[in-house]
Order: sequence, then structure tokens, then C-alpha cells
Amino acid sequence: MNSTYPFRNQPLPFDFDALEPFIDAKTMRLHHNRHLQTYIDQLNTTLKDYPDYHSWTLTQLLQNIASLPVSIQQPVQRNAGGVFNHVFYFSHLIPNELSHPKGPLVDAIGKFYGTFDNFKQELTTAALSVFGSGYAWLVLNARGEFAILTLPNQDTPLPQNLCPLLTVDVWEHAYYLKHYNNRTAYLNDWFQVVNWQQVQKNYHTFFL
Repeated sequence: MNSTYPFRNQPLPFDFDALEPFIDAKTMRLHHNRHLQTYIDQLNTTLKDYPDYHSWTLTQLLQNIASLPVSIQQPVQRNAGGVFNHVFYFSHLIPNELSHPKGPLVDAIGKFYGTFDNFKQELTTAALSVFGSGYAWLVLNARGEFAILTLPNQDTPLPQNLCPLLTVDVWEHAYYLKHYNNRTAYLNDWFQVVNWQQVQKNYHTFFL
């Protein structure tokens, strides 16, 4: 998340059809090439006439919204959030991955949720509770404690000084072409392609 203006859409590390049958190729292509690209374009347009912020990373922009000129605070929050959330979401997907984590992450999940199945159920329940558009997140607070939270639209955990470990996008464009309005079916499939190695890396980095 350390890129700066002008922000550019980076290719996915796998083909659009690599997550089949869990997430379909058409959804992945539209999600990445159109939805994410729109947020990138709008963020670049918003920042174009503000060179003082061209050296700021995406994370810096989101963590310091209040430092920006009032006239661009809302569009930066929405569009930088859209870029951050989508990039984070895509980076935690992987084809042919094990459907559960290993190592220290499993122990940490067990400490806070009892079992991995309990954790899956709590994250699923949170994701299903999102009214309209938004995300469900697994985060760490400053004390290194796990928390599951939901955020609307393109809000991020960064302004709350929370460290994101994993997110699931529950905007309808993330699943409607395959699953229609069945968010539960989408979530069940999404769990089959979670990049747990990346989640483990996020968890490890927090304690370095």
C-alpha cells in the first residue's frame, strides 16, 4: 500500500479464472478492471491539483484525512478507501489454497475464538450483518487482540489505528453474477480461496 500519486492498477497475481469454481472469472475481471479502476481514476482526479499530497502513500492519506483540505477530505476518504480495500481484498485470495490456516495463526485464533470453525461462523455472521454495501474485517488492536468488525461502504480500519489481517468484500458486485443475492453461498466459497499465508504474514509483521 506504499504507492503514491498517480496510483495505478496492478495486475492480479493469478488469472481471472484461477479462483473457479468459487469466484467466477467474469466477476473477478469486472471487479478488478472496472470497479477498482474507477476508484483509482477518481482518486487521481481528486489529487491532481494538490501536489503537496502527491508523495503521500495510500495509507498516509487514509490515516491523515483530517490533515487534508476540507474540500477533498470526503472524496479522498471514499476513493482511497476503495483502492485500499480492493487491493487488500484481492491480495488475500489465492487459488488451490488450504481452506484453513496453519501455525501460530491457528493458535491465536483458538485463543480468541475457541476453534477455527467458531471464527469462521463469527466472521460469516458479521459479513451477513452488513446492511447494503461494506466489508467484514479481522483486525488486531494495539494490544495484539483479535477483533471482527464491519465497516460500511469503503471505510477502512486504519483511522481507528487497527491492523487489518483479512477482509471480505460484501458489496453485491463481489458476488452477484455467480451467487445472485445469496451472500451466504458467496461467503462459503470465499473461505475456499483465502490466502492464509498472507494473513499469517500480516499477523507476524504486527509483532515485529
